[in-house]
Order: sequence, then structure tokens, then C-alpha cells
Amino acid sequence: MAEQPKVIFLDAVGTLFGIKGSVGEVYGSIAQRFGVEVSLEELDQAFYNSFKKSEKMAFPGVPLEEIPLREFEWWEAVAINTFQEAGVWEKFTDFASFFAELYDYFATAEPWFIYNDVIPVLEHWQNLGITLGVLSNFDSRLYPVLDALELTKFFSSVTISTEVGAAKPEAEIFYAGLAKHDCSADAAWHIGDSFKEDYQGAKAAGLRAIWLNRN
Repeated sequence: MAEQPKVIFLDAVGTLFGIKGSVGEVYGSIAQRFGVEVSLEELDQAFYNSFKKSEKMAFPGVPLEEIPLREFEWWEAVAINTFQEAGVWEKFTDFASFFAELYDYFATAEPWFIYNDVIPVLEHWQNLGITLGVLSNFDSRLYPVLDALELTKFFSSVTISTEVGAAKPEAEIFYAGLAKHDCSADAAWHIGDSFKEDYQGAKAAGLRAIWLNRN
């Protein structure tokens, strides 16, 4: 049996919790309240394309107090590109108000669901005395989301790319997480759903990497 790790880090979206339905459904339903009708399938694909071509969400050298605004602007650019690609951006009469509502919505429990295996395994690891941390390329809204989903109590640390100034698969974000626990890489595990960001990134940083393929 493998030696018990000192710390287990887990990714957030796609690992601990997922989005109900699809991003396209959420974007589309809120857009509808602002009088904009769009194919949810097209919107979902447009979001995926926009997200994929965006720079990683990390702001090296930016003061901590400026990060929430940078996060907001980063996501606003993704949303604008999404609706432009879907061909309906010009139909908004007040995109700023729409986006503010959309952005705030993702800071609540409403769009998310916890995977069925998560709570039992977190409780199991806690009972074994293993320290747990979240290590994610999410933004500052992760803190209220973890609170709203009642997951905060399981984790001793939360490490996010926007605060570190480096995003997975870069080694720096893994080192930042390890430093919070005074833990060497070989005494930690990292579990996540992205093969590149979570598995390859953690492995390259010296952690035991575990790919969680939910598909």
C-alpha cells in the first residue's frame, strides 16, 4: 500500500463540482431575461471556443486589491467574444448590466452541483487525518462558491491562479500550494479532471498526479 500523503490537493470545477446543464444554457437563460434569444448549442460552442483561445487567468505582478477587477474584465472579454461569435452581441441594449448579473450568478451555489463521490471521499480522507487543499485556475469567486456548497470546512487551503500569478500546468501554482502546508512535492497528491493542467502539471512539479476522467 502506498504511503499516505501529507496533503491532497484537488481541482475545483470538473473535480469537486460541475455546472448544471451547460455554460450555454446558463448564459442563454440570463440573456433571455435581457431580451436576447440565441441557440444554446451554438452559444455553448462559442463559449468553448472563446475560453480556449483566451490567455490563462493569471495576473503576475498585479497587486492583490486589483485582482477582482482583472478577473471581472477577463471574464467579460470571454463573454463578449462568446456572444459575438454566436452572432447576437449587438442585440443587447445593456450588455454591462447583463454581464454583471451573469458574473454574480456564478458566485452562488445555483449553477453548480457537487459530484456524488465527493463528500464521502473528503470525509474519508479527513478521518485518515490527511490535510486537504483546493488548487484551481478558478477566480476569487471560488471562495463564496465553496462556502455556498458547504465545502469550505473540508479544506485547509485554497490556492487560485489569479492570486498566485501562475496557472496550471505551471509549476509555480503547485509550489504555492505546497508552501502553505510546508510540504514537499513528493509528500503530496494532486487530483484533477484536466490531463494537461492537473495530471501533467502536477507530475512535472513533482507531486503524485492523479487524473480524474469524469467522461
